[in-house]
Amino acid sequence: MEDIDLEQQEPFPVDRDGRQVRDGVDRPDGGRKLGCCEKFQRAVSRWMLPEDSRSKYLERANCCPPPIFIILISIAELAVFIYYAVWKPQKQWVTLEEGIWKSPLTYRPEHREKAWCFISYMFVHAGVEHILGNLLMQLLLGIPLELVHKGFEVGMVYLAGVLAGSLASSIFDPLSALVGASGGVYALLGGYFMNAVVNFREMIPLLGVFRILAIVLIVGTDFGFAFYRRFANHEEGVKVSFVAHFGGIVAGMTIGYVFFSAYNKKLLKDPRFWLCIVGYVVFVLFAVLFNIFLSPAT
Repeated sequence: MEDIDLEQQEPFPVDRDGRQVRDGVDRPDGGRKLGCCEKFQRAVSRWMLPEDSRSKYLERANCCPPPIFIILISIAELAVFIYYAVWKPQKQWVTLEEGIWKSPLTYRPEHREKAWCFISYMFVHAGVEHILGNLLMQLLLGIPLELVHKGFEVGMVYLAGVLAGSLASSIFDPLSALVGASGGVYALLGGYFMNAVVNFREMIPLLGVFRILAIVLIVGTDFGFAFYRRFANHEEGVKVSFVAHFGGIVAGMTIGYVFFSAYNKKLLKDPRFWLCIVGYVVFVLFAVLFNIFLSPAT
């Protein structure tokens, strides 16, 4: 019987984690059956990235750790809503009233010296429809975005939209209160929308049309309700500003676009990044000075 020299045999193929795979079953390019996580990652790459970036993403894609930022911020917003719905006295909790307007988290123009309210207002929502709409949009869009771009980038875009929303509201609708995470949600929408438009030909055209139309429909419907609540609804009470939507989507279409279109690239070497950062800082400084010296809400 002929002896077999094991050192001269070809080594078993291994996957990117160093685990041995078998021909025809586990080889990545051998038609093996994909697991649920891998199928999900492939779907995410088709929806979120242009074609030339998908292979690099799939090489290092991993469902662990999960998208922590969006999940934690959503849990926090839901917890605050439940707190004011259940533990604070309300006439009705379908549309919260007195409790949220007296909350230390709510942005109110007469108390704008409380600087934290320019961010903390995102945790307070005015009713079930309000909280469910924001949670649904930010989870459906934020989780795939965070899987691709990770929590830091998504968190920066989200918080930039929240702050831009409250500052824009304090300038263009200075006598109105502000609650809800719409500024952050719209920042994610704006960044994804710009990415889908700019990379339209590379992100599966049919899906690209669907994505753009879906975003336009969602934004148009939400803006319509926001305008109605602000101008057409004559019920007595504190008026809620709609300008945070504009501030959030502009932040998303600038800062969000730069973050979400720079996959696998160094942001610090991208002149668009610095242009957007400088523009955002100038806007923040102008808004701060406006609130100190020029606001009619004094």
